[in-house]
Amino acid sequence: MNTTTQSSLLQSTDFLVGGMTCASCVSRVERALMRVPGVQEASVNLATESARVVAAPSPDLQARLRRAVRQAGYEPREASAEDEAAAASPWAGFMPVAVGLLLSAPLLAPMLLEPLGVHWMLPPWAQFLLAAPVQFWLGARFYRAGWHAARAGTGNMDLLVALGTSAAFGLSLWLWWRAPAGGMPHLYFEAAAVVITLILLGKWLESRAKRQATSAIRALQALRPDIAHVVDAKTGKESDVPVAELLAGDRLSVRAGERVPADGVVIEGRSSVDESMLTGEPLPVAKAPGEELTGGSVNGEGRLVMEVRTVGAESVLSRIIRLVEDAQAAKAPIQQLVDKVAAVFVPVVLVIALVTLLGWLAMGAGIEQALIHAVAVLVIACPCALGLATPVAVMAGTGVAARRGILIKDATALELAHRVDTVAFDKTGTLTVGKPTLTQLLPLPGVGMDERALLAAAAALQSGSTHPLARAVLDAANAQGVAFEGAVLDLRAVDGRGMRGRLGIGADEGGDEWALASMRWREELGVPVPTELLAQLQSQGATISALLRFDAAATGQAQAMALLAFADEPKPEAAQAVARLRARGLRVVMISGDNRRAAQAMAERVGIAAEDVRAEVLPGDKAAVVQALRAGGHVVAMVGDGANDAPALAAADVGMAMAHGTDVAMEAAGITLMRGDVSLVADAFDLSARTVAKIRQNLFWAFAYNVAGIPLAAIGLLSPVVAGAAMALSSVSVMANALLLRRAP
Repeated sequence: MNTTTQSSLLQSTDFLVGGMTCASCVSRVERALMRVPGVQEASVNLATESARVVAAPSPDLQARLRRAVRQAGYEPREASAEDEAAAASPWAGFMPVAVGLLLSAPLLAPMLLEPLGVHWMLPPWAQFLLAAPVQFWLGARFYRAGWHAARAGTGNMDLLVALGTSAAFGLSLWLWWRAPAGGMPHLYFEAAAVVITLILLGKWLESRAKRQATSAIRALQALRPDIAHVVDAKTGKESDVPVAELLAGDRLSVRAGERVPADGVVIEGRSSVDESMLTGEPLPVAKAPGEELTGGSVNGEGRLVMEVRTVGAESVLSRIIRLVEDAQAAKAPIQQLVDKVAAVFVPVVLVIALVTLLGWLAMGAGIEQALIHAVAVLVIACPCALGLATPVAVMAGTGVAARRGILIKDATALELAHRVDTVAFDKTGTLTVGKPTLTQLLPLPGVGMDERALLAAAAALQSGSTHPLARAVLDAANAQGVAFEGAVLDLRAVDGRGMRGRLGIGADEGGDEWALASMRWREELGVPVPTELLAQLQSQGATISALLRFDAAATGQAQAMALLAFADEPKPEAAQAVARLRARGLRVVMISGDNRRAAQAMAERVGIAAEDVRAEVLPGDKAAVVQALRAGGHVVAMVGDGANDAPALAAADVGMAMAHGTDVAMEAAGITLMRGDVSLVADAFDLSARTVAKIRQNLFWAFAYNVAGIPLAAIGLLSPVVAGAAMALSSVSVMANALLLRRAP
């Protein structure tokens, strides 16, 4: 079992559940888990054969959960080497099917030869010897699971199969016993054996399709190398150690063509690195000293020496795998309808089979004919396809998304994304490159300081900030060789407004208070600046900050010392991405803390209408903007990358975070875009629409199959053999239809 603490009060536990065959099994396991004391939520996924339980921490919680699953008739287990071997082999688990086919073929041969004019039949004793191993050895799984379901007062696919094939087998024994000596009665051993074999074949094909659906996770897990080359800091010698033993701070050598063993930073060498399996970006990325490396990416032509920064569960690759696993294990909201149907489906089918039996007897049919029609009802009605319709489509959709650099954290986001009609973008770092540059620093009249001294003061104020504008100021100061030589005291950030602190200049080591302020903060403080100069800079689309100095000796009134103009370029693909969204009929909104003129100038460059610009929005107010859009009846997706975007991402119907942003943003979002390409937003909507279409197709055919098949079996138009084949085919067709997502362009 894998346990992750969610809070001080609840913990989430994941484990595998063996033996589930249909939607009724899922409902039964969930009910059993919910009866365990302390359990708050229980979600079981048929396609992944997994369970997730949220419960109050308890020393014996795992033991209680295991016992509850076992008492319900299923097998709690953990992933094993055998599971990995099975995933690697396309023929894993086929042996029982092969035995069933060999034993059933002679029983089915007379039926196949009869249309050719060949009338041949095995003697009853031979039919019995061939059918009995299939019924009681290969079919033992159906008896075990069906017995557990009956004891619990519920039903599942196994109970229907056990009852149906046992009735056919028992009827054959009765007719054989009643037949005159030397007679050749019409027996139904072939119906019992062939139905079990076909169902086993269908389940094997399902398992094989499931392995294909979960191939994304296995491909990600395969990115982890087993060995790393550790470089001794003193001697420079290399030694090989298992990747699992790496520690933060280790120096590693990554040779040409090797996978990067862990997350870290380049300290020696230059090369290009293929990150396509992580980001979906097909082009190699150039790496030089100081640049970050992600574990699992492939080094190109040069040798790199790196320092390990992150290992284990917190590495980027581990987090990606965890996100994909979470999404594939989660239930889409539409699955709730299936769960409600499954809860009553099997009991209703048993009633229909009984009515079929009694109805045929009432119409004068013999017990043999009436029983065979009831058996056909039991066999064809198994709700396997219903249980697989939604989860297998979610598995396939999230797998395709992962390969394209789109990580879907929960199935709800995947199902809801196609309904979005409004997309709200954060500006800086999302629609723009996120690396603004200081284009102008204009001293204002009468300040008594030159441009270099003012730049030094601005850089001193920004020395404690990681904001993109702060980096732009520091980069400009470094480029000009400007350094502040006085005392810097009491630096503090004013949320959404700027930085403030005391700077000791010259003999004034006590220091006046200075601030690098946004235009909003400057206006709140009532500090005047030349209006014409400000309007000119804003009309060019620049982001403006004001360098202020507070006169502590007098009234504390601030004076504007300089205006700083910053420019940030839109991402190359931003305009095309916005055009794609608008072509889909979506409204595109931009949210920015900039002044309105600068925000509208950038919006015009990327194709966003002026009326859809929300400017001068404080970080804490972004969520309110999103909520206002939702209050207008819109389904809203929010796209952002910074920690200050997290509340807005959480407030949206669908949150999308850029993976180059902060961990907080990624945790708040339902979808993470693994590279900073905003065109992935439209790709996510397209994939959501295709996945939901597959879910609906699967549910339609699963319901339609049962609605049409049960009456046909009840009125005698389907034999048990045909019903068994149809039932197996329905499950396989649902799996195959979902896997077509993997071929989507």
